[in-house]
Order: sequence, then C-alpha cells, then structure tokens
Amino acid sequence: MKKGILMDITDEKILNLLKQNSKLTNKEIGEVVHMTGQAVGSRILKLQDEGIIQGFSIAIRYQHTQYIRFFMDSNKYVDFEKFVNQHKEIETFHKVSGQACYMLISHFTEKTLPIFIEDISKWGRYNVETFVADKIN
Repeated sequence: MKKGILMDITDEKILNLLKQNSKLTNKEIGEVVHMTGQAVGSRILKLQDEGIIQGFSIAIRYQHTQYIRFFMDSNKYVDFEKFVNQHKEIETFHKVSGQACYMLISHFTEKTLPIFIEDISKWGRYNVETFVADKIN
C-alpha cells in the first residue's frame, strides 16, 4: 500500500466484500454498504488508482499444496530461478530475506513432488510443509 493512503470503514467493507466474492456487482455491494452502485464503482476505481486493489482473481481449491522454503548452497540464483519458473505447479515464487533464500507455494501431486524435490536438491537444501486443512472461518 502506498504511504499516506487513508481508507475509511466503507472502503474496508467494500474490500472485504470483494475478497469474499469478486463477482459482486457495484449495485450489490452498494446495497450492503448503503451507497449507489455508481458511488461504489468510484471508490473501487480510487482504490485501484491508489494501488490498494492490484487486481481481481479467483481462488482455486487445489488437491495438493506445498509451502517450500529453499536455502541456496551456491550463487547460481539465475539458473535456479529459470528452473523453478518452468514449472506450472508453482503458484508463488518469492526471493526472501531471513533464513531461507526463497519461498514457494506449489501444487505438485504426490507423484510429481518427489521429482521436483530431487531436481531442486542440485541447488541447495529445502523444507517442505504440506497443506492439511484451512482453519479460517
């Protein structure tokens, strides 16, 4: 979020409604926040212009999800990044500071995960946590 951007309670309500269902129309949102659809549309455009809303997406329920922390043993970052970016199963790939060098969220199957892990082992060490259950209500 940009510095100095102020959101009010209505902006927060609009964002929460969009997070729950980004297919809601401006009119439907307006009925909940007691505004016209046009006023809601103006607020959404403002939130986009200010960089608070960066895009609209859908949530996919994957059968398998892994959280992989990766620790490089060499400085071949470019080669490693090229390799990881070739895999469609990688949802998120971040270079991070702290103990790990990279954090990945992936959706490999039980059959393909061991192959990927064996391949990334050439560049360093890893820690894999597998998603078991969503605990957000």
